[in-house]
Amino acid sequence: MTRVAVLGAGAWGTAISCVLAARLEVALWARDAAQASALASTRRNERYLPAFELPSSVTVTSELGAATRGAKLVLAATPVAGLRELFEHVGSATPVVWLCKGFEEGTGALPHQIAAATLGERGRVGALSGPSFAEEVARGLPCALTLASRDAGFAREAAALLHGGRMRVYYSSDLVGVEIGGALKNVMAIAAGISDGMGLGLNARAALITRGLAEMARLGGALGGAPETFMGLAGAGDLILTATGDLSRNRRVGLELARGRSVKDIVATLGHVAEGVHSAREAAKLAAAHGVDMPVTAAVSAVLEGRLTPGAAVEQLLARELKMER
Repeated sequence: MTRVAVLGAGAWGTAISCVLAARLEVALWARDAAQASALASTRRNERYLPAFELPSSVTVTSELGAATRGAKLVLAATPVAGLRELFEHVGSATPVVWLCKGFEEGTGALPHQIAAATLGERGRVGALSGPSFAEEVARGLPCALTLASRDAGFAREAAALLHGGRMRVYYSSDLVGVEIGGALKNVMAIAAGISDGMGLGLNARAALITRGLAEMARLGGALGGAPETFMGLAGAGDLILTATGDLSRNRRVGLELARGRSVKDIVATLGHVAEGVHSAREAAKLAAAHGVDMPVTAAVSAVLEGRLTPGAAVEQLLARELKMER
């Protein structure tokens, strides 16, 4: 049986291990030895996905070498903040696909740039993205994802390996577009949460999602992404899910900001990583560097940094001058 290694025992890493175990040999790596031991004995991820039992066929370990040994594919399921260190230990021999979405705090790097810096410029790396709440994936509910790599052959090969059951996987060679979609949908979900938390209505939320999609496409295009990517699963699909779904962590951040809570307090009690909190500032900086107009992103960044209240951010967006839609 083909072996894959899932590196990171958070909600998404646990969920995809549950799904893939039906047809692949899965090794799940947890950084913390105590967590690995608890997972192995109880078969439940009490912190991140407590309602689901890990299949008995999934091997759990805190030894990175043991997890990756013999694996045909490594799935990096850590947050973006953990990618650089993880890649430095994985090495360049095994093909790697990352599941996280966002910009690295401080550097503004996308995951493929982190991979290039740590693993070298090689083709057999990629991103798996698209609308996918971990809880629903673990339940075996249908979902569709996109696996992107600059190496089109690898994208197709890796997608074929992961595709099956109720998880449909498409493939793409637009790695930049897929990553930009995944990173910015989290920022837009915070905006949608603020809108809903302030009671601005469904019309306002639909407008925010639409204009957010336009911002994603503008920045993605400036960085070399293909326009059609932003109309697909990793763009519009993931944006709609994350901006409207009650399981969305980033949307929850926006809802709590609208209620007057501080970012520090929200993040401390969330229990999971909300990538949009860090990505907003990096996206705004990237937009400025490339001369891309991204008012929603800039407003979210200003709220997260305490430079604007949610109410002032809304008024600022509404006060923008008349212009042609594009």
